[in-house]
Amino acid sequence: MIPVSDTVRSRTFPFVNIALIVACVLVFIYELTLTVTDVNQFFVDYGVVPRQLVDWLNDPSGIGEPATVASAAFVHGGWLHLAGNMLYLWVFGDNIEDALGHFLYPLFYLVSAAGAVALQVAVDTDEVIPMVGASGAIAGVLGAYLVLYPRATVGVVVPPFFWAFPAPAILLIGIWFAMQLFSGFASFGTATGASEGIAVWAHVGGFVTGLGITLLARRFIRVHGPSRRRNVDMF
Repeated sequence: MIPVSDTVRSRTFPFVNIALIVACVLVFIYELTLTVTDVNQFFVDYGVVPRQLVDWLNDPSGIGEPATVASAAFVHGGWLHLAGNMLYLWVFGDNIEDALGHFLYPLFYLVSAAGAVALQVAVDTDEVIPMVGASGAIAGVLGAYLVLYPRATVGVVVPPFFWAFPAPAILLIGIWFAMQLFSGFASFGTATGASEGIAVWAHVGGFVTGLGITLLARRFIRVHGPSRRRNVDMF
């Protein structure tokens, strides 16, 4: 199921969320200018390589390696990777920025990215393939959305159909998280903890991080409920 809209309207302009999307798109456009050799090196330099991060933790030197925890969240491996992540961020991120504020939202986003990396690296300690993408941080956004707007309605599309229909946010996000857990446990016993090139444990780590932070801070966060009108775009 692909989310395309939701019934929660932001009270403030989500300029941080838009800036995150623009940054990811600009980085990807830069990637398109590189040769195959150069783009692979770009992934190594700015993505998270679990083995290298573990080596740094055992013998810290410089900030280049830990900085990849943040930089990797702006690097994507293809059009579909980028488009899927940015669509989720567009639908859900503005509401979390609205709830947390323009200053705390990017901090929350980066902490969720760190939580995503932490779990994936714990599972894939010896992995040498770079891990890139914003999905771990966005998983944290989904965790926060589940806590703050569980009764919201999300417009979703199920390929190959071309119209949107409403689905409860708690159902959509719950199914998504269950799929990540299933894929993660199914990957055990394989050569890598990733499932078909997808770092599913990063999704789990980011989601649990965002969920946990929001649960702990829930009483300090003021939110407004979903609009009464179902705002689902048909296309």
